[in-house]
Amino acid sequence: MVAKPTRAAKTTGAARKAAGGRPAGDRVAAARRPEVRLPPLVPYAGGLEADGDFDGVEFLAADLTGQSGPGARFMDCALTDCALDGATLGRARFLDSVLTRVRGVGTELGGATLRDVEVVDARLGGTQLHGAVLERVVVRGGKIDYLNLRQARLADVVFEGCVLAEPDFGGATLTRVEFRDCVLRRADLTAATLGDVDLRGAGELDIAKGFDRLAGAVLSTAQLLDLAPALAAHLGVRVID
Repeated sequence: MVAKPTRAAKTTGAARKAAGGRPAGDRVAAARRPEVRLPPLVPYAGGLEADGDFDGVEFLAADLTGQSGPGARFMDCALTDCALDGATLGRARFLDSVLTRVRGVGTELGGATLRDVEVVDARLGGTQLHGAVLERVVVRGGKIDYLNLRQARLADVVFEGCVLAEPDFGGATLTRVEFRDCVLRRADLTAATLGDVDLRGAGELDIAKGFDRLAGAVLSTAQLLDLAPALAAHLGVRVID
């Protein structure tokens, strides 16, 4: 006589089938992407202002070099082809906005909030986002060097088709963060906390520090093999052929 499957077994099988045949423990929570739909925008020809309130405007090819706008709020805005060298935007809030082909070195965004934001083809260096909050953000294309995200909180963030050179995630919290078709070079994960961080799509994955913080991340088998020498060195394991 063949025993009939129990109700629990049936439920588990159904759940596994719904998940594409993978056990529940193999699933990775996907990042929720922003759905930015900008209204008709009004061209803005002015500069940044401390605690400024920018609503439904477009900064087009604006030179914001060295300007100061700490605490400013950008709601339903577009920043397109803007220069942000040395701009001060600490504690600024970018909500339901799109930043396209922005460029600059040393942009100060410490403590800023980016929520439902798309960053497209940016060329940035030394951007300061320490202590910032990023929620439902997509960074697509472009190249960002020496990105400072120390003590930042990232939730539902996707890095897609971009190059991140020496990003600093020290002490940051990353939840549902995906790296897709991008380069992650010399990343610092010291004291970071990761949860459902999907690194499998990174075309190049190079961890400089913080190997002990990879719990909560998902790697491919090939990536694990590539990281094996660095992991062994971190653990003090000698590999002798």
